[in-house]
Amino acid sequence: FSADLEHAEASENARRRSSTRLTRASLRLSRSSQDLKQGADRDETPPRTPTGNAPSSESDIDVSSPVSQEEDERLAKELSLKEAAAHDLSHRPKRRRFHESYNFNMKCPTPGCNSLGHLTGRHERHFSISGCPLYHNLSADECKGKASTRDKQAEERTLSHRQDENRHSTRNQAPSDRQLRYKEKVTELRRKRNSGLNKEQKDKYMEHRQSHGASREPLLENITSDYDLELFRKAQARASEDLEKLRLAGQVSEGSNMIKTIVFGRYELDTWYHSPYPEEYARLGRLYMCEFCLKYMKSQTILRRHMAKCVWKHPPGDEIYRKGNISVFEVDGKKNKIYCQNLCLLAKLFLDHKTLYYDVEPFLFYVMTEADNTGCHLVGYFSKEKNSFLNYNVSCILTMPQYMRQGYGKMLIDFSYLLSKVEEKVGSPERPLSDLGLISYRSYWKEVLLRYLNNFQGKEISIKEISQETAVNPVDIVSTLQSLQMLKYWKGKHLVLKRQDLIDDWKAKETKRGNGKTIDPKALKWTPPKGT
Repeated sequence: FSADLEHAEASENARRRSSTRLTRASLRLSRSSQDLKQGADRDETPPRTPTGNAPSSESDIDVSSPVSQEEDERLAKELSLKEAAAHDLSHRPKRRRFHESYNFNMKCPTPGCNSLGHLTGRHERHFSISGCPLYHNLSADECKGKASTRDKQAEERTLSHRQDENRHSTRNQAPSDRQLRYKEKVTELRRKRNSGLNKEQKDKYMEHRQSHGASREPLLENITSDYDLELFRKAQARASEDLEKLRLAGQVSEGSNMIKTIVFGRYELDTWYHSPYPEEYARLGRLYMCEFCLKYMKSQTILRRHMAKCVWKHPPGDEIYRKGNISVFEVDGKKNKIYCQNLCLLAKLFLDHKTLYYDVEPFLFYVMTEADNTGCHLVGYFSKEKNSFLNYNVSCILTMPQYMRQGYGKMLIDFSYLLSKVEEKVGSPERPLSDLGLISYRSYWKEVLLRYLNNFQGKEISIKEISQETAVNPVDIVSTLQSLQMLKYWKGKHLVLKRQDLIDDWKAKETKRGNGKTIDPKALKWTPPKGT
């Protein structure tokens, strides 16, 4: 047994020596090839031993010495590293995965959401409410399950369409048996819908609404039939998928038009248009604003801390009008630049044609507020150039959404023309007007003309006289008369017809409306500014 063991150890040592010699020989060959590539003028001396002597042949190396064993292990390690480097593909660009096209700095605006999952069940992340499973009261796994179910239904529908295509096409083709069965099934599903909600369901819905508010979609179960609810869910998923495709294609850029709501005072307002807020704020989806100084913030906590320290209770500038709880402040864009810039950014969320945001120095801003025991709350504003070559009395006008359809828009327009009367000028709004602005101005011009014609007792009237008394541009007067069909051409002259039916309708509306939302010229304390 001992003889066999010695024979095995000798054979093992011989195998190790041969493998070591082969390893060192291959390493020398690789080094020599690299030296030849670097240049023929270099010295191609063989590698030296740890003692510094160059061996005459491979057999001269004493592999049994511990120093040579350490050298062999080092050389073998170097060779293995070179072979690994030869197969290393880290220098090549990685293939871009689908989820790597996302900007991971963005976050879903839904409170408590980690931006994982997608309503469609096909994406790993989402950054908008339209794709948020949590907002739709679902989980990411449920969205994936619904996606697989929709795919199966789409395959079955495609297969059934192929079967229907095999039939002969006629002009008045009767529905197939499959279509008739499907129609009966849908009718039966809609007939099973509950007529109303019971008390437990109503309590559950109210509790969900009170706990989550507008940050979650309302519970939709039992409101309609299961079939119609499933159709609505499919439409939501399809719309979310289309938005995601547009975003990945670059047609919907990240961070633009992402502000969906703003918290302004005691109101939460849905925005209408994109406003160029800084990117770090625009990508949040919701902004929190101080309703007095108009500073915008990222969270409710920051807003609460700001409101505890903010000393503003009304806009900066001079109060030039006050009647009751309505006040108007004149704010110079040069003296209060930050406030006016924030006001323009806020206005752009609700105006489509506004292009002025930061160059506010050549303008004056007239801010209308409604006062209570907490301060002067922003109702609306209009701006005008300090020196307008075309005598524009309004450059931009806005009524806040929570105060629309209450008469404040006409009050702002009437106030702008009151300033033009004090300046002894004829004014007109700057074009183009927004859709809501055009409706408001046409309504105001109609009201001014009907009031003037109702009070006019003479027989001859001229547009120039109307313009001088009302400060309305003659072009606007003519266009309003034409829209009311009160301007006629007869025997070479233009005649203004006094339509009593329109005047009677206006008087009836005035009596019903009362005198609550009007501008009193006696309450104005203002002198036109001189120069800039």
